[in-house]
Amino acid sequence: MSGHSKWATIKRKKGANDAIRGAMTTKISREITIAVKMGGADPTGNMRLKLALSKAKSNNVTKENINRAIQKGLGASDTSNYEEITYEGYGPGGSALMLDILTDNRNRTAANIRHIFTKHGGNLGENGCVSWMFKKKAVFVVDKENFDDEDALMEIAMDAGAEDFNADDDAFEITAAPEDFNAIESALADKNIETASAEITQVPDTTVNLAGADAEKMQKLLDALDEDDDVQNVYGNYEFAE
Repeated sequence: MSGHSKWATIKRKKGANDAIRGAMTTKISREITIAVKMGGADPTGNMRLKLALSKAKSNNVTKENINRAIQKGLGASDTSNYEEITYEGYGPGGSALMLDILTDNRNRTAANIRHIFTKHGGNLGENGCVSWMFKKKAVFVVDKENFDDEDALMEIAMDAGAEDFNADDDAFEITAAPEDFNAIESALADKNIETASAEITQVPDTTVNLAGADAEKMQKLLDALDEDDDVQNVYGNYEFAE
């Protein structure tokens, strides 16, 4: 499968420091609140909420935080000033990055993100500078500890409409068109196959391999972006050298 390993990203997030984990909880809770406000509290008819709840599960957000975010979305009005923006830029080693932003102050966010990029060996670009390198895809990750029959999983995924299937030492990755998300999710659930991650994300067509100083700079750049409250998602075309 094209693009860097989603499983590697999951493991990096699980090993993140307390500040990053706290920021992730805040971001996911905000996304749940806005999803509920826009489309109601039933994930069956609200894809945005379904994806936010899936992200909450994979990031170990507590039920208390999830329920609080849902109730806030049902009753609060303080999310109306948030706007969604996509930022694009370049990271260390010629890598490309796309950011999903959710902010109530565009000027503050632009200044913060530009500073983060510059500080860690990258630069913020214009809209469209790297987005052509990515395609929106549904991506599912299955931990081999939960299900290790590669042939069976591949057959289930392909029968449900998957476009690509990839295996590494620890996990399987299933890639599909975004419109096939529900079909694959249902097919996996019917077989009681638990996913470590299920999302609609941006997958790069090709990747840049980072090692040494470039890899260290990218790690620090990603950590800084993860800690920023306004950055909801980060997509990149990088892979870290083994």
